[in-house]
Amino acid sequence: MYVGRIVAVGKTMEDRLVAMYRVSSRSFPNRRAAIIGQTISIVPKEGFESDIYKNPYISYNCLRITDTFAIVGNGSHTDPIAEKLGSGMRMRDAMVSVLSGLDYEHDDYKTPRIAAIIDKRSRICALGTIRSDALLVKEINLDKGEINYVATYEHNYPDKLFRDTGFTISSSEEACEYILGKGAFADLERPVVAGCAIEEGASFSIAAKDTVLR
Repeated sequence: MYVGRIVAVGKTMEDRLVAMYRVSSRSFPNRRAAIIGQTISIVPKEGFESDIYKNPYISYNCLRITDTFAIVGNGSHTDPIAEKLGSGMRMRDAMVSVLSGLDYEHDDYKTPRIAAIIDKRSRICALGTIRSDALLVKEINLDKGEINYVATYEHNYPDKLFRDTGFTISSSEEACEYILGKGAFADLERPVVAGCAIEEGASFSIAAKDTVLR
């Protein structure tokens, strides 16, 4: 099944929170992740830079770290959500205000914007999406070893239907491998690249990984 881009929140068996993002793409698969400090950006691969003129939505920051939060998203909304959280706004309100303000992507597919947040301090996570027909945001308390996710298509609303259990990763690198093709994500088609964060001491460890297209 093809569900497009994916955001996920998870909690390891050791009670460490994880935020995960995956690009799955049929139209623009020639993309990679670039890590600069505590930010991960999705950009065209060398030789495919002109793709951004065909679709301006394909390059963006997909992961940001701010204070006790890690935020992942499939577009330009990732940054303003991070900024609102940094100013003290609660997770639900930050996500609702930004998603409502920017709306879904006005491309040929009316691509929904999706986002996920983890908070080291409160231990609460959030998932959200804005589609052409709905704005849906949900705060979540995860059990150990549990993942919840939202995708741009098909699995495009926060619900316990879209979850995984037995989540046993121990690093951000392993989180990338997991969302690219393990557990609940194994049968979701067209993985391209992933960017993930896991809580590590007082902050977060981040990683990105490309994959061979299937």
